[in-house]
Amino acid sequence: MNPRLPYPITTPADLLALVPSVLGFHPEDSLVLVVTAGEVGQLHARIDLPGLDEAGVAEVVDTVLTAVTRSGAREVAMVVYSADEMLAEDLVDHLVDILEVRRVDVVCAIRADGERWYSLDCNPAYFSAEGESYDVSSHPITAQSVLDGRVTFGSREALADSLVGTDLDALEAVGEAAEEAARRFRSAGRHPLGSGAPEVARALLLTEGSWVRERVRRFVQTGEPLDDHEVGRMVSALMRIDVRDVAWAEMTRSEARNHVELWRDVVRRTPSDLLAAPAALLAFAAWLAGDGALAWCAVERCQEVEPDYNMAALVSQALAGAVHPSTWLPIPPEDLPLFAG
Repeated sequence: MNPRLPYPITTPADLLALVPSVLGFHPEDSLVLVVTAGEVGQLHARIDLPGLDEAGVAEVVDTVLTAVTRSGAREVAMVVYSADEMLAEDLVDHLVDILEVRRVDVVCAIRADGERWYSLDCNPAYFSAEGESYDVSSHPITAQSVLDGRVTFGSREALADSLVGTDLDALEAVGEAAEEAARRFRSAGRHPLGSGAPEVARALLLTEGSWVRERVRRFVQTGEPLDDHEVGRMVSALMRIDVRDVAWAEMTRSEARNHVELWRDVVRRTPSDLLAAPAALLAFAAWLAGDGALAWCAVERCQEVEPDYNMAALVSQALAGAVHPSTWLPIPPEDLPLFAG
């Protein structure tokens, strides 16, 4: 989902160009819902197409109703990406009837097969039995998206693969730096002061938490990238939940995109055994920025390593429930356990 419509939409061709721009990839076998008018701003949701069984259709209907209810939708547009004409028509007809009862107007509904699009709402202005050819690569919305720095992947799988690090030297350097930082914590726990050891460990924890906060703020404000040693230190510190929450508390909707870029870079350079916390932070930042597709991919990346990681579960619940990012209230610094005294 995405909280805003960045470009004006007046035709089905505009809609087809918009979808990959806001999702970050070209969808396949999907229903895409675009809320064009609602109480909390616009929202975009992609749902995997079901089979023809009733349970699959019921799941899609439930997801759509949750999305329109959460957004207070008054108008929506739908694109079914499928070569299955019957599935698309039956699904849209079913949804139009249900949404009509909810007083939600479907302003446009089309099916797209990758080469041609077909009207599903019997609008005479757009009806053509042979469909209309389309090429989003040449559309002005696509061009503007490129100018805006938006990256669009060929598929959801390609988007997910973009979170997998391929620089083996960086992965090794980050792993070594993380182990060096971990040794400092282990040494603090074995400090020869005996009963004073917990105080030594806490002092180190406070130092790392303060450094994480300062370094995150510096990236968000200036875009200065972390070097491999800093990434290693960062991901080692984030293994402590209190420190991870320091980074989490820095996130706001207005700066969410900057946090996405920070954690996307960190995730790509982090060895898998240290990946859970930065991947979960990326997932949350992506949700907060309105990039639901990236958020899901980051959740999955986290859960590959640690299936029960709580923050990933939190984000997946928000995504599945179509919870709008406007509901997020940043964590007050005074509520952070690490700095509570």
